Amino acid sequence: MGGARALTAARPEAVAAEDDASCVASLPADRTIVIPPGGCTGWHFHRVRLDAVVLSGTLTRVLHDLTVEVHTEGTTFVEPAGSGHIHLGHNLGTEPVVLHVTPRQPVGTAFSIPVPAPAGATSAVCGQHA
Repeated sequence: MGGARALTAARPEAVAAEDDASCVASLPADRTIVIPPGGCTGWHFHRVRLDAVVLSGTLTRVLHDLTVEVHTEGTTFVEPAGSGHIHLGHNLGTEPVVLHVTPRQPVGTAFSIPVPAPAGATSAVCGQHA
């Protein structure tokens, strides 16, 4: 197979070249995220792009520039990578928010990186103080 090891069901997230075990390619690692009513993710960013689908509920996102985006069931959104794109997710509804997310990240990489609230954020946003 051109020098690459075959993927196995036990480790579908990575494949390494036989002649260089340090050469690892990442593959999608789908996740389901559930945010209960009143729940909040806290301010964070992702090291890799994240594609998301809202399976149920309504997600309210506050972005790095304090703009607000509301995503309802069946909608999709992208969270860009990097510390310039901090954000939080908040469930202001009465039913759980269920997200299906697909990041492209190397094995062992943290899914999100917590950060302090951006300047100007009020304590009313998920109880996070600026």
